Amino acid sequence: MDNVFDTLKARGLIAQTTHEDEIRKLLGEKKITFYIGFDPTADSLHIGHFMQLIVMKHMQNAGHRPIILLGGGTTMVGDPTGKTDMRPMITQDIIKHNAENFKKQMSKFIDFSDGKAVMVNNADWLLDLNYVDFLREIGVHFSVNRMLTAECFKTRMEKGLTFLEFNYMLMQGYDFYKLNKDYDCLMEFGGDDQWANILGGIELIRRKEGKQAYGMTFTLLTTSEGKKMGKTEKGALWLDPEKVSPYDFYQYWRNVDDKDVIRLLKLVTFIPLEQIAEYEKLEGQELNKVKCLLAYEVTKMVHGEEAAKQANDAAMAIFSGGSDTSNMPSAEISASDIKAGINVLDLLITLKLVPSKSEARRLVQQNGLAVNGEKVNAVDTIINNDYFKDGEMIIKKGKKTFLKVTLS
Repeated sequence: MDNVFDTLKARGLIAQTTHEDEIRKLLGEKKITFYIGFDPTADSLHIGHFMQLIVMKHMQNAGHRPIILLGGGTTMVGDPTGKTDMRPMITQDIIKHNAENFKKQMSKFIDFSDGKAVMVNNADWLLDLNYVDFLREIGVHFSVNRMLTAECFKTRMEKGLTFLEFNYMLMQGYDFYKLNKDYDCLMEFGGDDQWANILGGIELIRRKEGKQAYGMTFTLLTTSEGKKMGKTEKGALWLDPEKVSPYDFYQYWRNVDDKDVIRLLKLVTFIPLEQIAEYEKLEGQELNKVKCLLAYEVTKMVHGEEAAKQANDAAMAIFSGGSDTSNMPSAEISASDIKAGINVLDLLITLKLVPSKSEARRLVQQNGLAVNGEKVNAVDTIINNDYFKDGEMIIKKGKKTFLKVTLS
């Protein structure tokens, strides 16, 4: 497919477009500049951001120029979209630190050489605005009645929408207007929850400049049942290896439902569609190798080929009953505690395998715990040196979580 629009559509990435025929023609006939905004509300990107980077990479591969907009200014306000409560306010220093982390992670995916991509921060123009001038020049073009019908505000209306957050749509609209003037940016992309904010920017450009701009939103990462993906037992699926290890990241994708694996291959990898079509013919146990491919490809993009290979090797060793534990997730515990003996429930909490003693008790009583391949179903079991062989012990929680425990 020569037109990147066709590629994005065939992979199921496109949710909504403002002018589908015009956008397809535009992307097929010329190289454009487009942007996606990222508010640095945390110190790492997560898998939802990864979806946007995938889209950006498809566009860049087709010769279009991405602008990554870091929301150093908009993060000071907080996007109310999809939130039932106001986001906590964070300081400029924290926002700056988070933005620097975003830059490092994004550089793994996007080519910034020779002006092929641009990274800007809306703090550079939003934080110095004169509020009265902003209201007169920008606020006058936004209808409050129309804003109140936007989906992004509906979840907040019952509990109360602050005037602080109400300004967010104006600020995002101004971002698009500013990038359109300074970089000839013609399109804004975002998750499907950003639809109303994108429309606000397009309308502002039309009113202020008399020019046509465009918007496109992309599929949110969900299961076939519509449940939002990206959550693990420990929280969000972060791209930072310090928050989610490459092995755990790999395992997340390795363990997706059979019904989701083909769709996810299209959404989050660059494997050719012709190859994926062959995988669609597989079913049952045959899909396991496709899941391994999915896990390997995504882990390779996020953490590098070596980390992906190590995660894959560890998974193969574990599930084939092999003895190689070198790449298995590991944790240390005090040798003195083990020498004295520690209750299995306390051990699970110490190793952060469960959040509470009640959950540890339930895991043991429901035969969900094994140590060195043997089930542990008594809550009064004491773990001591007898459980360690060559200084290590292997814990299996449920069907999919393995941990190598060593003595410190």
